[in-house]
Amino acid sequence: MAVKAPEDGYTAEPFVPERGGLPALRRAAAGCRGCPLHRDATRTVFGAGDADARVMLVGEQPGDQEDRQGRPFVGPAGKLLDRALAEAGIDPGEAYVTNAVKHFKFTRAESRKRRIHKAPTLREMTACGPWLAAELAVVEPELIVLLGASAGKALLGSSFRVTQVRGTVLEEEIHGRRERLVPTVHPSSVLRADDRESAYDGLLSDLKVAARLLA
Repeated sequence: MAVKAPEDGYTAEPFVPERGGLPALRRAAAGCRGCPLHRDATRTVFGAGDADARVMLVGEQPGDQEDRQGRPFVGPAGKLLDRALAEAGIDPGEAYVTNAVKHFKFTRAESRKRRIHKAPTLREMTACGPWLAAELAVVEPELIVLLGASAGKALLGSSFRVTQVRGTVLEEEIHGRRERLVPTVHPSSVLRADDRESAYDGLLSDLKVAARLLA
């Protein structure tokens, strides 16, 4: 009888340490095999920021640059997010940033050189959920900013629609804690928008809602 590989279980739970704070979580996540995404990714991209951060920003998954560098939001979308946060009145250096999924999921372009982002499935996001739950338990943010539909679905379920609730303040129980959340679009969607200026203004407006809550 074939031995079942850990990734076939689709849960990161066996890899999550019970204590040690963010450093222990980051070390353990580097060896996570809770789902098949680790096989093709270069490395695990864990969250970054202060354990005492008042705001946690949750995106979908690492991109190409994040996968290469091992840090979240270091690519073009991350630079745009930092700019928007600063304009909204939130210091990017005082936020904790992470993703619902910690490995880069991609397909290859015909040239085989370019890696093209592919959205994670709900099953993959659920598999990675224990890491996000552990980050929330350590950081205990006053506010969570959801960046895009996938982040919202990861924390609030498959019926989440970012277009319906963006820029509003939600209060929900997440992983046993009452949380305040402000959903907005993912900054990468601003970069893809036909009218980038208008899309950026929308993101900025949503982040200003978050800034007012933190004031």
